[in-house]
Amino acid sequence: MSDDYNPPTDPLNVLHEDAQVIVVDKPSGLLSVPGRGEHLADCLLSRVQAAFPQALLVHRLDRDTSGVMIFAQTPHAQRHLGMQFEKRQTRKIYVARVWGRLEPKTGTVDLPLIVDWPNRPRQMVCHETGKQAVTDWRVAKYEGQTTRVKLSPKTGRSHQLRVHMLALGHPILGDPFYAEGPARDFPRLMLHSEELRLKHPEGGLSMKFRAKAPF
Repeated sequence: MSDDYNPPTDPLNVLHEDAQVIVVDKPSGLLSVPGRGEHLADCLLSRVQAAFPQALLVHRLDRDTSGVMIFAQTPHAQRHLGMQFEKRQTRKIYVARVWGRLEPKTGTVDLPLIVDWPNRPRQMVCHETGKQAVTDWRVAKYEGQTTRVKLSPKTGRSHQLRVHMLALGHPILGDPFYAEGPARDFPRLMLHSEELRLKHPEGGLSMKFRAKAPF
């Protein structure tokens, strides 16, 4: 990560709050957790904890990805939610804009991923040593030379959606790692966590949190 970290100054957008959980809409360009060094201290976790001092981390989104992120208010909630993520019991839907016309209109990418060590944090497909990564996609609409697509990751690998779309030949617009040429020439990474479904840590009720994509 380069030193030109200029996180957005948007006020905290709280989507839901109760005794167990806090759900917020993360802006693009803000780290989920602090990076190494004082200049990378500003992050969503610290901003949430400024408003909710007892807030605990459950999962992360990439710096350039926006959208729904949940935090725990209690150690019990953190364990309960963490287990749901670990056992893949949560359901996540992302919206992305990708370069080109993605066809067919629905499909699944099943390509194992591993860190590309010389170029980290980039990830790459590797059939020998990669970890399983699965993404379902569904085209929402075609927009000129681009496609708006709904993505449902079945696994939670780093950069999974970005590398899987690249592997299909349709990089996500504005991606500083994987898009090239005109596909890269956008003000932000066009990837947004639109919907998160999980069970509430108290009582197990199914809950759905949504945040509309800003692009």
